This record gives sequence, structure tokens and C-alpha cells, in this order.
Amino acid sequence: MSVTKKIKVGVIGASGYTGLELLKILTYHSTFLLSYVANSEGGVSVDELHPSLKSICALDVKKADVDECAKECELVFLALPHKTAMAYVKPLLAKGMKVVDLSADYRLPQDIYEAFYTPHTDTDNLKNAVYGLPELNREALKKTSLVANPGCFPTSAMLGLLPFMDKRVKGSQIIIDAKTGVSGAGKKLSETTHFVNINDNLFAYNPLMHRHAPEIADKLGVDFNEVSFVPHLVPITRGMLSSIYIQVEGSFDAYEVLKEYYKSEPSVRVFDVPVDMKNVAGTNFCDIYVKRKNNTLFISSAIDNLLRGASSQAIVNANIMMGIRELSGVSDIAYVP
Repeated sequence: MSVTKKIKVGVIGASGYTGLELLKILTYHSTFLLSYVANSEGGVSVDELHPSLKSICALDVKKADVDECAKECELVFLALPHKTAMAYVKPLLAKGMKVVDLSADYRLPQDIYEAFYTPHTDTDNLKNAVYGLPELNREALKKTSLVANPGCFPTSAMLGLLPFMDKRVKGSQIIIDAKTGVSGAGKKLSETTHFVNINDNLFAYNPLMHRHAPEIADKLGVDFNEVSFVPHLVPITRGMLSSIYIQVEGSFDAYEVLKEYYKSEPSVRVFDVPVDMKNVAGTNFCDIYVKRKNNTLFISSAIDNLLRGASSQAIVNANIMMGIRELSGVSDIAYVP
């Protein structure tokens, strides 16, 4: 009987929600062995940092250190804010490590990134990063050492749009009305996510100028001004639902186009009834529905913002990069009810 060799991996940025999701998946991964866990301070154990993991994972949480990380593992997940992540990527790659970066630091060309974020300090590696949407870049992911894990809103929007981009009226508006759970805002306290403000409430934020809009435009190969993206915060913990509207031309059955496009994709499910967030919660699935009326397409796309929108997609990207089964460690059973 053959025994699969374990691959030692680490997580830097273990304190937040995406860090927690990574730890949960990696604890039971059949091939990856969680060997290094770190944040900005260290000095605690994983189960002290995340009491939900008591009796499950008691590894020490170290203060993040590139040299120690390189000694302990060969691949690392960075669940860090933008700008902070790129400061780690450069020295980690220099030590021969493979990196999956969950921040925005390597998702965009330099000019677009700097227009919406901050000056980039690692432009050499920026050119070599592969955008980690498996349905778009699976072959390139097999050959890279640096994965730029996509944003949650772009993942949901692009998976809905990709099958129909060649049928869209050129230059017409791509309208994306997206809703996300509060976990998407992270752990940091703010007035926006204060219980009294978000409970029994619904509101848009950064309409038309959200940082994920240029990411969507860039990866779809359209001008930023053709993407009208408005995110909304809803009073739920996790989940994301994108309602997308585009103008199309030509005679075609939209549902059949969608089915054909994703017929071989294990993490996309096509429905003939409207989709919802509950049925993807806790999974790496993206559920998609489409309806055509005259020349207007309505596309509905649902994901778990913390998983397919972040951590489980990062695991899938790492699986592909390391040449193991694509969906190793990823759950396909939703949190229902």
C-alpha cells in the first residue's frame, strides 16, 4: 500500500476569519501537513487564538518570521492585508518557497494596483504571479510558485460572466449588484459592522468605485468604465450572491451555454432555478443560474465568501500547484439547514 508523502505547509496571518478557515481545512488535509502558524505577535497556541479549535489543533502560533517559516515548510498561505503581504512574498520566494497570497497585492498589473491600493514594492514577482481562478488558469497554476488568490466579489462575478463574454454586446455595461455577509469585512471592529448598525439593515458601500471593480474588468479584458459594480452588506455571517445584468446579441439558449461551459468543472454547479447562499455555505461550490429576456441576461451567482471567495479556493490553488488532487481537503457538503 502506497503512503502519500506529506507536504509541510504554513499559514501567516492566522488571526482572521480567512486564517481560521485555512487552519480548519489544513488540520484534516490528506496531503498537506500544517507545520507553521504565525501572526504579527505570536505567543499563543492555535486553540487559544481560535477556541473553536480546542482539542483539534494546539500548535504554537509564532511571531511571523521568514527564515523560520522557510525551515518549517515548503508552501505558505499568506492571509494578510494588502501591502503587508508583498513584504513577505519577496523573501519567501527567494528562499525557494511556494506562496498562495490571499491579499490583493499580486492580482493586478502595477498601474491598476497602484491607482486603487498603494505603491507596489515587489514588481519583479508581480509579473510572475498567476491569478488563482482555476476555471480560468488551471494549466498556468501547475507551473507557478506564486498564486494571487482572487477576491471574493470577482470570483462570484467572473464565474457568472465568463460563459457569456463572447455573446455580450461590445462596450455595453456589465452591471453587478452583489450582497455579502459581514464576515467579508474581517474581524476589525468598525462603525459599519457594529451590530446596532448592521442588524435589520442593508446598504451599499463604495458604489461604482470598489477596489474589486478593476479586478473584475482586468480579468475579463474589458475597460474599467464598462463595469458598474455595487456591493451591499447584509446582516448574515457568511455568503455572497451576485446579481449580474448584461446585454447580449445572437440566438442562443443561455442555460445550455452555461451548462456546456462548466460541464467539466467540479466546483461549479448550474441550476435551472434561482440560486441562494445557503446551499453553498461551507463549500467551494459556485452555484449559477441564468435567465434571458430579449437581449438582457440575468445571471445569479452564489458562493461562500470565506471559502470559495478566499480560503478553500486558496487550498484548491495550492493543490493544483503541488500536483495533488484538486479538491483535496475541500468540503462539498453545505451548512444546511
